Amino acid sequence: MQPIISFELDGQQVGVPDDGGSLLGALRDQLGKRSVKDGCSPQGQCGCCTVLIDGDPRVACVTPLRRVSGRAVTTVEGLTEDEQSRWVGSFLTHGASQCGFCTPGIVCRLVGHERKGADLGNRDIVDRLLAAHLCRCTGWQTIREAASEVSVEFPSRDLELATRQATLESDTPQIVGPQVVLGQGGFADDDAPENALVAVRDQSQWYVADSLHQARELAGKVQGRRSSLEPRPPLELPEGDWALTLRTCWVEPAYLETDASWCNPQDEPADPVANGGAFGGKIASDVTDVARELAQANDRVVRVLWSREDTVRHGPKRPPVSVGLRADGSGIFRLARTDHIDERIRPLLPKCEIEQVTIPGPPTSSAIRGAGWAEVEMLRAGLSGQAGWVTAPSGASAKATIANELISVEVRAGSPLDWVMFRSYCIGAAHMAYSWVTSEGLSVDQNGDVHDLTIRSFGVLRSSDTPEIEIISVGDGPNLAAGDAVFAAVAAATWLNRGCPSDLPTG
Repeated sequence: MQPIISFELDGQQVGVPDDGGSLLGALRDQLGKRSVKDGCSPQGQCGCCTVLIDGDPRVACVTPLRRVSGRAVTTVEGLTEDEQSRWVGSFLTHGASQCGFCTPGIVCRLVGHERKGADLGNRDIVDRLLAAHLCRCTGWQTIREAASEVSVEFPSRDLELATRQATLESDTPQIVGPQVVLGQGGFADDDAPENALVAVRDQSQWYVADSLHQARELAGKVQGRRSSLEPRPPLELPEGDWALTLRTCWVEPAYLETDASWCNPQDEPADPVANGGAFGGKIASDVTDVARELAQANDRVVRVLWSREDTVRHGPKRPPVSVGLRADGSGIFRLARTDHIDERIRPLLPKCEIEQVTIPGPPTSSAIRGAGWAEVEMLRAGLSGQAGWVTAPSGASAKATIANELISVEVRAGSPLDWVMFRSYCIGAAHMAYSWVTSEGLSVDQNGDVHDLTIRSFGVLRSSDTPEIEIISVGDGPNLAAGDAVFAAVAAATWLNRGCPSDLPTG
């Protein structure tokens, strides 16, 4: 018989059978605390499962359940009414939450330190606290702003307009509201019935069990590691006398909610995209098909969950490129074979020959943000020597400059429906571009095996390494999705600012 672990949870005494698993597993799967998120377990690196244990912030995925016996555990749901009100209000006011997957853990950590008197108006202090977390959407700046003004009262605004603005930018149904800050944004695995079976994969098959911990044991899941192998562009430069060259690595989309779905045998599977668009990374995910098949085979509700390692190995990446251009824009644009990407490149580089080549490595996708055409805009800026206006497929345009530790972006995307979310998504896109050019890449060996399997190994820039970002909206007219234009414009400006080195990331 399994021992019962008793502890206080959000002010109530609870007892949970100890199956040898983590506090995170108990919170989500036995106690229904779905506000506590699983972005990397059991790596302990993304911070999404942060809770307070006896008042101290801790990541629940690497905390054995037995260690909280007799202690007090507080999730974002158990914060005081005043704390919830102030932090929800400040996050909404500043656009500090987009998909919302990372938000509850960040709020728990910041509240834990606020209770101890931390000066959350000090950027250095907040940067140190955020170093325990990963956020892919916001670019950190709006989170820092929310933390610095958490006790300031702000006027209310129309959250329906904010939701429409967020939905436009993410190209998928999105929610803006208090529930997102508190971890109730409607992610795929959050709505699964508590008595559902759980399925996880190894390299060749799926294993089904009563709990995530048991399924992982059956599959022999081993925690991913970060490789000592440095990211290296896999494609050789085309031979020729070039005015400009560019080589890039495999790049992970790095969305935080790993691919997940669940299915009742009589119904359709849950959408893995849920409240986050995943930057195009989940469009081809197979978890819905697997959930349907396993639910029918077991005649039970089945949750299908990719681990972080699964997402890295099997999820689509930004395709690596190797380009040589002459001054007139002619040359060779070589890239890893990717469906439907030629049509994004050819109109922008009509004199350039496009070569798609098959190389060992993870899958790629043209749906990844700006794939192919953002690289073209970088090259065009490099040839001209200046970062001009960049127009995205949505029709929005952007122009970026970098100077004195400031990224300044002008955006022509019509009249925003909601300035706060418009600015938030633009800042997030700017951070993603700056991070990609300077820091991001995966280590993939000559056999195509990915070696960087931890979420920290993707190279996503921390808050402390991110410049301030200024967004300026110019023009009016119909509202357009601006994020992709901002992404490409900032990528071009960043590459110019670094001197147009041949290989990314620039460091």
